[in-house]
Amino acid sequence: MSGVEVTPLCDAVGPMGASIRRPLAEMFPGAGLPDEPWVLHFHCYLLRSAAGRLTLVDTGIGGADSPASSWAPVPGTLAAELSAAGVTPAEIDTVVLTHLHSDHASGVVTDDGRPAFENARYVLQQAELDAAQGPSLHRLITPIKGQLQVVEGQAEVAPGIHVHLAAGHTPGHQIVRVGDMAMTGDLVLHPVQLDDPAVRYLYDDDQEAAARTRAEVLGTLRTEHAILATAHFSEPFLRL
Repeated sequence: MSGVEVTPLCDAVGPMGASIRRPLAEMFPGAGLPDEPWVLHFHCYLLRSAAGRLTLVDTGIGGADSPASSWAPVPGTLAAELSAAGVTPAEIDTVVLTHLHSDHASGVVTDDGRPAFENARYVLQQAELDAAQGPSLHRLITPIKGQLQVVEGQAEVAPGIHVHLAAGHTPGHQIVRVGDMAMTGDLVLHPVQLDDPAVRYLYDDDQEAAARTRAEVLGTLRTEHAILATAHFSEPFLRL
């Protein structure tokens, strides 16, 4: 896989909080899912190149007072997961944010507002940065402004590691490709969308665009028999 080792990091497990919780049947309308709560797994991924270069994909739900605290099971355990993998935050060279939703980006800063990965470049799509608004997002972006690497579309962000714009869930949502593996962020949120990419998700910014992107990207990945590294499935890896 291009000489890059991929380690899943489980930041948290739990249902959405009351502020945005809906039954599965409402979250994915028309999919025939049961009328019960959705328990999410919150996965980030550590990528280690043969040369020892470290890339982190997404930063999880953050601390007790993070922007995700209104609905996610904070605090996340990303720091402990990295430590178990033998990595300190200061050793991370690159952080790729698939998008700026609070369960993927809240860990970019510490509880006292400093960049959590002090020596890293933070990779974000231009469209995502352009769409960012509100105090909670600025709370995350402002401390890392001097470390941002803004890209448009496809880019190689570290040797053998590429990002690709996959808009719909958010305007600048991106996935990460390493060899035959794709870290898909929120391109696919529930396994039912693998069977039918047209199934909508309640909290996609543009449900029609998200469904179209999902069908296109999954179609390409299926022809490659790629491995999906998902953000919210119970098992992090899935071979198509």
